[in-house]
Amino acid sequence: QVQLVESGGGLVQAGGSLRLSCAASGRTFSSYAMGWFRQAPGKERELVAAVSRSGGSTYYADSVKGRFTSSRDSAKNTVSLQMNSLKPDDTAVYYCAARQGPNYYRHAYEYTYWGQGTQVTVSS
Repeated sequence: QVQLVESGGGLVQAGGSLRLSCAASGRTFSSYAMGWFRQAPGKERELVAAVSRSGGSTYYADSVKGRFTSSRDSAKNTVSLQMNSLKPDDTAVYYCAARQGPNYYRHAYEYTYWGQGTQVTVSS
């Protein structure tokens, strides 16, 4: 079992920044590739960023590329999502997720463990 707890969400004006953190406990954090998903009302959950188990490979959705950065700190068992130049379209509940293995995948069903989610609201 892996327990994931997100923090750092909130309300921010368009153009602002937020940093989300996901703290992992339980089994060895370094065994898992990590993903950041978001879900807006009425929309499907989508992958916005992901980090491989080693941290050497990352993925960003086209909608966030150049604005969001994800990294992991294996010593602290955390993964973060730095979000800059936020837009109202970024408003959603953000989730971190873990899947065992070296590589990340793009679909939510491929992740085993999920955090409770944190709300990000970007006002115009």
